[in-house]
Amino acid sequence: MSGWIIAFGIGALAFLLLLFVGRMPRSAREIVAAALLLGLAGYAWQGHPGLPGAPRKLADGGAVQFDEKLAEQRRGLAERYGPAGQWLIMSDSYGRRGLTKEAANILLSGLKQTPDDPNLWLGLGNALVAHADGVVSPSADYAYRQALRLDPAGPAPRYFYGLALARAGQLQAARDLWLPLARSAPAGSQVKAELEANIGRIDAMLAAGGPAQ
Repeated sequence: MSGWIIAFGIGALAFLLLLFVGRMPRSAREIVAAALLLGLAGYAWQGHPGLPGAPRKLADGGAVQFDEKLAEQRRGLAERYGPAGQWLIMSDSYGRRGLTKEAANILLSGLKQTPDDPNLWLGLGNALVAHADGVVSPSADYAYRQALRLDPAGPAPRYFYGLALARAGQLQAARDLWLPLARSAPAGSQVKAELEANIGRIDAMLAAGGPAQ
């Protein structure tokens, strides 16, 4: 409800400023009013006036944060252009606002058009993990496996599926995905160095029997 109040308040204030400060002529008043109403209609269609003006909260009270670094890594390893890139850009825009459900739904819409795109399946897996606050749900696991099936030789599905598993505490499964990827990565590359460092941490944690970090 507060969204509607703010929107109408801004519209009314803009009209009054144009009327009294800008000395808007009488002949232009109807046109300006129609333009403002059109803007409000667009807000009602595209916006979320019924939602509170804050990002979604976690159970511990912290706000859901969009992982910008993760998105950039995905763009570097997987898509940048083409239909998949467009869907993923739209999904990321929702994710930045904490609208994780909408972010996943955008990718589902993309998959209806191109169901065999591994980048969309990979993005869906990441979006579902974000929606579940880091839990690799059965639907997220399915999305990652679809990406692996469609792009078995690509580095992106194995990298991000392993990352999601590691963050969820499934260390051995993450190591099994990452070790062949690290061995095949170009020598001296940043990805190879990162994977080897992560595998080293996993080995240390598995040896100590400690929790995932």
